Amino acid sequence: MAKRQSSSLGDKVAVDMTPMIDVVFQLMSFFMCTLKVVAPEGDFDIRMPLGAAAAAAPDDQQVPPVRVRLTAGADGSLAGIAMNGTTVADFEELRKRVIGLVGTDTGPNSLAERTEVELDCDYSLKYVNVVRAITAVSGKVQDGQIVELIKKIKFTPPKRG
Repeated sequence: MAKRQSSSLGDKVAVDMTPMIDVVFQLMSFFMCTLKVVAPEGDFDIRMPLGAAAAAAPDDQQVPPVRVRLTAGADGSLAGIAMNGTTVADFEELRKRVIGLVGTDTGPNSLAERTEVELDCDYSLKYVNVVRAITAVSGKVQDGQIVELIKKIKFTPPKRG
């Protein structure tokens, strides 16, 4: 019987990292060159409710919050909209009422900047309706420009009905 020649374990294979690094740089260059910067989408300044509300000193210039109530039907669809207790037909009318309330001035210390919207949504309401309400009160795109309305939006704590 012939004895097998065993290779020595001391021989190590050198791994050349240069091709891998080249591929990584090519991928980085590709993604950097194909990046498209778009207008802010869904960039809302929203304050979610905290677990326990802390008592804070009232602000003299703070306007009472605008309360928007969204009620849901049995299947989660939108059943009704109310702003400060008054029924609103649709989200476009809600936007018009917000514009009528805060005006078109959006500069520093304007009424739009000081006003806060409180959304009270039914627990079973579909999320798309909540986003449409946020869009209606926060602004719109007009002639390619973003017209901001109310930036301060908060939610009432969810209640299971």
